[in-house]
Parts: sequence; structure tokens; C-alpha cells
Amino acid sequence: MRLLAALYVLPLLSQQAPPPPDPFIRENYSKYDHKIPMRDGVKLFASVYMPKDALTDGKTYPILLQRTPYSVAPYGIDKFPLNLGPSPLFSREKFIFVYQDVRGRNMSEGDFTLTRPFKPNKQGPKDIDESSDAYDTIEWLIKNLPANPGKVGIWGISQPGFFASAALIDSHPALVAVSPQAPVSDYYLNDDSYHNGAFMLAHRFRFYSNFKQRTGDPAPPPPPGPAFDFGTPDGYDFYLNLGSLANAEEKYFKRTQPFWTEHMDHTTYDEFWKSRSIWRHYKATKPSVLTVGGWFDTEDHIGPLRTFKEIEKAGPQNKNMLVMGPWNHGGFARGDGDRLGNVTFGSKTGVFYREKIEFPFFMHFLKSKGDGNMAKAWIFETGVNQWRRYDTWPPPKSANKTFHLAPEGKLAMQAPTTATNEEYISDPAKPVPYINTVTVAVNNTYMTEDQRFAAARPDVLVFKTEPLEQDLTIMGPIGVDLKVSTSGTDSDFVVKLIDVYPGDYPEPVPATPVKMGGYQQLVRGEPFRGKYRQSIEKPVAFIPNQPDHIKFEMPDVAHTFRRGHRIMIQVQSSWFPLTDRNPQKFLDIPKARNSDFVKATQRVYLGGPDGSKIELRVLD
Repeated sequence: MRLLAALYVLPLLSQQAPPPPDPFIRENYSKYDHKIPMRDGVKLFASVYMPKDALTDGKTYPILLQRTPYSVAPYGIDKFPLNLGPSPLFSREKFIFVYQDVRGRNMSEGDFTLTRPFKPNKQGPKDIDESSDAYDTIEWLIKNLPANPGKVGIWGISQPGFFASAALIDSHPALVAVSPQAPVSDYYLNDDSYHNGAFMLAHRFRFYSNFKQRTGDPAPPPPPGPAFDFGTPDGYDFYLNLGSLANAEEKYFKRTQPFWTEHMDHTTYDEFWKSRSIWRHYKATKPSVLTVGGWFDTEDHIGPLRTFKEIEKAGPQNKNMLVMGPWNHGGFARGDGDRLGNVTFGSKTGVFYREKIEFPFFMHFLKSKGDGNMAKAWIFETGVNQWRRYDTWPPPKSANKTFHLAPEGKLAMQAPTTATNEEYISDPAKPVPYINTVTVAVNNTYMTEDQRFAAARPDVLVFKTEPLEQDLTIMGPIGVDLKVSTSGTDSDFVVKLIDVYPGDYPEPVPATPVKMGGYQQLVRGEPFRGKYRQSIEKPVAFIPNQPDHIKFEMPDVAHTFRRGHRIMIQVQSSWFPLTDRNPQKFLDIPKARNSDFVKATQRVYLGGPDGSKIELRVLD
């Protein structure tokens, strides 16, 4: 849940019982609360932590700002957080730390809008957005906080990453360093809410059962009420019994949760979503940028890649850098980062990032320390478990190679000459689970989990290579071209790229709960809602049993399939309850009745001049 991700880097919410804060912070910082006026008169609440020696010894310190919808707790000038800044390295180095409740959240005035649209042509002080709020905040800080040299940095993870990204647009001259981390870039286009038209059910339902619009006047967040009661520890069972998405509104949300309702009312990429696509507005950004993401981020794994690419495309005026490591959502900000689920990475990747990449970035651009010799892209290559530095991303020494889905479950470099097909029955009453464990939460390790349970199902097609004779390294996006048909008028097709370990693969130390010999590690997986195969804006029904193509791109990877491993592709038509069930009828799915969910015969066509295939960018 995004709220939990935010807690890793923000002062903890007051309703929790955190351990005592680091004594260094109370001994070396004074705390001040301010209400900062925006151009339209709305005042936004901010807590400022000022190094004491800035007030006694005449020292100056740059400002590090975070803008968040989650809370800047603990509230009160006598209460201090566990940590300050992106990591404990920063509080000891000393900066002026500022945490701000964004418009309409907690102690800030105004109304909150989820990923508020950017307004490119502002006509006056009433035309506001998150970019103008960031600008006005920085303007006030540099003019009113003592002991600052007029340099500001901003960072944030997830939704705070969105606010960091927004600050890049029409940025304040004092803003010199920005780090969007696991940022929301486009809720519809493959971040939190929709992936290729398929709704990310389990994550969105659980998030919106807790994250709600403020009612009443600005105030600290109230003590937590009871957590949503699923009535079962099994999310698969809960969402299956829920039936149609319409039942969620009628039974639980009752149109009192506007964020959920907006998702149900806007199931295509319409103007509602396009106006919230922050990545469309990057134009020659002026601050230096460090965008950070995780290969196994269960919420926003496309956000960092898209943010970096779009800033690069728009021609940044200063540094534009990317870091991608083997982390889940926000995993770079906490812990060692030496493993995720059953998969180990051979080193403390999180510690390396915080000490060798993030801290030097802000130190150089805010304090002019270090040589500034920073890589365009710091990329962790899984499989061989090593960091790589590149001057471009994806690296230029990579070329597309095609792998063809072939009869007898083979994945071949040559297209089969004879055209055939494989079929399976997709039954919405028995959807394919996305994990093999019982939980109501989205398992934050599912993107590295063993897929053997799925390979054994009759409604999952499996294609794999022979054991590789040498290492094969892929860098960049994955192209999918499926030739399919369905007996219905709409269907989902889920494609998974998997690394199959050899049967004699040695067990790690310490041992994992599962045997790693034969492990089928998910490397990348994405759903595609078939009715969007021609346009993500205008859905089109399938003609029953008539072949058609589904073409899309899965987000980048950096992975080496080792010698002796196999490359596997799995194709299925549900991934539950990670994504909602497709009734397999062409209709607006949130309005479907329980009786609309029907079985469908799915065919995947192999061979011939236009058979199904996968394109991988293979490093030379």
C-alpha cells in the first residue's frame, strides 16, 4: 500500500508507537511550524527542522524539501521524527529539512485532488497546480528561512515522487536537485491503477479502503479506526466472492470514496487520465534529476523508466540520471537490499545506493562536494547480480532478437514453418492466481516469485527454450506480439517472462523456504485487456474465434539468463486478484453483472509468417 511505502521515509504517523527518535536530531535541530501562503491565498502547512548551529554559528545550509499527501507527523514543535531526509546520512551532514502537507491534506488548507492536473497556460493566481504550489513554497522558504544559501533539493517516494516530478515543471530557480523515487507518472498507463487496460484490483481496493478524502477543517490525521475487515485471510477468496466490481461500490464504498469511484467511472484512457499524465509536460528541465526505481516494484515500476526517458527526450538543461536496482516499492530507502523473497542479489544493494549514489548526488548539487562524475544510468543486472554504469539507457550495444512461440511448448529462435495453435479454457470462476500463498495484501515479492504452480495449470500455456549454452543478457523493454482469438468478445492475455533455474541449482545460504532447483523466477509480467488492442482510448470487441494481434511493450529489464538456465514464456487470461476478472464479454466491466462472467476458449497461434513471438533486447 502506498501509505506504508511513504512511512519508510517520512516521519512516522502519530497514531503509531515508534521507538524514540535519534537523539542526534533533537540535540542538533530546532523545529518550527509554518503556514506558507500560495498565490491563491491558500496556506500549506510545513514543519521545518533547522540545524541549531545555523542560528548560533552563522553557518548556512541548503534546504531539502518533501511534499506529501500522507502526513508530516509527528505534529507539534516538541515532537521529533525518527529520521530526517532520504537516509540517516543526511541528518548528520546537516541540511534544513522541510516536510509539507500538500494542498487539502491534514494540516494544509484547500482541496486535495489525486494527481492534480498540470495547467500549462495559467491565467492568474487562481490557476494553481502542484508545480505552482512547489514554486510558491520554495519562494517562501528561501526568503523566510534564515541561514539558507538559496539552494533547494526535493525528493519523494511514490505519490511524494509525483510531487517531486511536478516541481520540475516551470521550476523555481533555487531548485537545483530533484529526485523522483518510484514516482507515479500516469495512473492509467501502467502505474498503480491500470495496466494495459486491466484494473489492478487488489492494490487499489486495499489502498482506497484506507486512504480517504479529508472531511472538515485542516487538522492532524485522526487516530486510526479499525482496519478494513476482509473477513478472511485469503484475498483470492474475498475478491472472488465479491463478484462484479459493481458489488464493491454497492457493498463497501457506497460512492463515499471518490478516488475509487473515479477509477470505476474512467476505465479507458480518457481526458480525466490524460490531464493527470505528469510526464507529458517535461520541457528542458532545469534542475539536475536523479530518478530512482526498482525492477520489482509492485506499484510504480514503469514510473521511473518513463520519467527518465521523457525528461531525456525533452532535452534537460542539466544532469538527468537513472537508478534501477533489484527492489520492490521503495525498497532502496530501507534495509540491505540483498534479497527479495526467495531471490538473493549477492550484495547490500540498498546500502550501496544510499551511500554511493543518492547521498553524493545531493551533496554535489546542494553543497558542491564531490567531483560530480556521475553515471547517466546506474543499472543493477539481476542474474549475475552486478551494478553497471551506462552513458545511455537502454545501452546502445543491444539488439532485438525474436523468440517464437512454437508447438510442443518450445520457445524457438526460428519461426515454425507450419501454422498451428494452442488453446485453453479461461473460466472467470476459477481465475489463475498471481501467487501461491494466502494473503489479503499484494505480496510485495510477487515479481520474483516461483511460477511452477501456474505452469501446472491447464489454463496456462508454457513455452521454453532448451538449456542455454551460454549466458544471455537482456537490457531494455520486452516486445510482445501475440496472435490470438477468443470465443468471447473480450479477454485478457497475461504474458510472463521467466528464468527457469536448472534442477541442480545449489541452495542459497541461508536456505529459502522453497527448493531453488527448477525454480521459475518471474522476471517480468504484464496483463493486456484485449479490447484495447487497437487503441487504449477506444475499446473494440473481438469477433468470436477470429484471429487478431495483440502488440504491446512490457517495461524494461536488466537480467542475465545464465548458462544452463532456460527462458520461459507463460500465457494466461487471468492474474487474480492482482488484476480484476474480465467477464469475457465486451462491456464496461465495472457495470458487469455476475451473470455476465462466462467461460471462453482462447487460442494462441504459432508459426507461419505472423505467429506469436516475443522480442528481447539482447546485449552484444
